[in-house]
Amino acid sequence: MILAEELTKLVTLDRYELSNILDLSGYKNMSFNSVKFLGLTNSGTFCYSVKYFDDHRDGEQTSKVYVNKNTTGNLVADF
Repeated sequence: MILAEELTKLVTLDRYELSNILDLSGYKNMSFNSVKFLGLTNSGTFCYSVKYFDDHRDGEQTSKVYVNKNTTGNLVADF
């Protein structure tokens, strides 16, 4: 079960918190210009839209990041 406090936190992650979760999930040195909570997937994963600058792809790009809790209760993220 996700408690109310956890739910509030998971829908309001900022760009620094999301970068930190990605870093702990193996995606090193991620930096975002902005993040926006989009909603929950059908499987209960929290979905964020992220904007970041990419020198190799002509400037600002948009992607999605998915956040959930792993079996040990830690937050993990993936693209």
